[in-house]
Amino acid sequence: MKIIWSQLALSRIKEIARYIAQDKPKAADKWVDRIFGKVEILSQFPEMGRQVPEINNTNVRELIYGNYRIIYRYDKNKIFILTVRHGQQILPIDEIN
Repeated sequence: MKIIWSQLALSRIKEIARYIAQDKPKAADKWVDRIFGKVEILSQFPEMGRQVPEINNTNVRELIYGNYRIIYRYDKNKIFILTVRHGQQILPIDEIN
């Protein structure tokens, strides 16, 4: 399956990495590499993540990585990475649509 990243998800990763890099630049690079690695597994196992509790749609799922939620939607051929959020943040529904 093809993985397609939204601009929002890429922007969030960049923001989070900048924040981590303020104290630990190497940790920020490692975090970004691991996020992309974790998402890459979805190409083989798209149903790996759990259903997003706020959304009543079995095709909208999330992977948990540390304190972060990687929200994605999938269909027959593609996986769309919609956003990345800290687990303590409220998930705005407009980031999912």
